[in-house]
Amino acid sequence: MQESYLWIAIGFIGQAIFTMRFVLQWVASERAKRSLIPVAFWFFSVGGGVVLLAYAIHRMDPVFIAGQAGGLVVYGRNLWLIYREKSALANDR
Repeated sequence: MQESYLWIAIGFIGQAIFTMRFVLQWVASERAKRSLIPVAFWFFSVGGGVVLLAYAIHRMDPVFIAGQAGGLVVYGRNLWLIYREKSALANDR
């Protein structure tokens, strides 16, 4: 019984991390008075996605696993594109 409470807590923690990306994006956009997606959005996406994927694997839910695993590919790709762009800009200086 204790293990199931632990995994429920892990699931809620993952969901909270994942939700923070939306809060962060909203606050950043409000401050800028335009739509923005800060780099931290993608880090929260990866963090929440990894925790939720672990939870989905524990639950053995193939739909949830596929959704989280697919999302991690997108989040990682966005971080790679951001890194590559910043690296290219640094080299141009």
